[in-house]
Amino acid sequence: MSELSLAYIFHQHQILVDENFQLPRVERVASDLHFSTGDQVIARDLLENEPIPSGLQLVPIRQLLTLWDTKQFETASRAIQLLEWRRNHQFCSHCGHKTEVHPTEYAMVCPACRYHQYPRVQPCVITVITRGDDEILLAKNAKNKSNMYGLIAGFVEVGETLEEAVRRETFEEVGLKVKNVQYLASQPWPFPSNLMLAFRAEYASGDIQLQEEEISDAQFFKFDQLPEIPFKGSIAYAMIKHITDGHPVADDTREWL
Repeated sequence: MSELSLAYIFHQHQILVDENFQLPRVERVASDLHFSTGDQVIARDLLENEPIPSGLQLVPIRQLLTLWDTKQFETASRAIQLLEWRRNHQFCSHCGHKTEVHPTEYAMVCPACRYHQYPRVQPCVITVITRGDDEILLAKNAKNKSNMYGLIAGFVEVGETLEEAVRRETFEEVGLKVKNVQYLASQPWPFPSNLMLAFRAEYASGDIQLQEEEISDAQFFKFDQLPEIPFKGSIAYAMIKHITDGHPVADDTREWL
């Protein structure tokens, strides 16, 4: 019998785990995604009609943020992004020929024109904005049906610096101008393939004017009167706690989670 590998097996944004939320060990197959970590770790998609093995269950990946250590979640994040990239690049974007998986690196290679397609991440800025010494801006996403308030966030546009993205997103979503923009930390976020880049900034001027298709409410809250905020394990939670509880920014951002 071949050696078993620790397996990240996905169905959309769910992952296969046992009753203790631990990963299964399975026999490897040729189509598996391998990680160059030195360990026997693979990733694959659960096939459409493939039955769930006895003793295992599908659990939303977000749920595991509070149950797994950072290394496990980061590996899951990398795995789901690489699998999605591989599914989306089965044909060459230059000539249309079917691509092949590179044997030693993360690349889809066209055997006809030799064009290499590599994974891409989408940079997003997320900003915690303060006013004075005891107020923080929190906003409610228009698509979120709960009462949770989070931070201003958005994708970085082509030709834009990260600091410019912070200022633009804040002005677009809530009509405010900010100053003293400072980088804090980052977190891979596999929904779908983002790199969250955390900043803090201070209120400079303006009155709140909502971009209603994106934000249903936004307010400055006193540190001791916060509404429901994002769950522990998300970078938004860590940023809010950094401001409201006075925690220093860790040198190793993994200590945030």
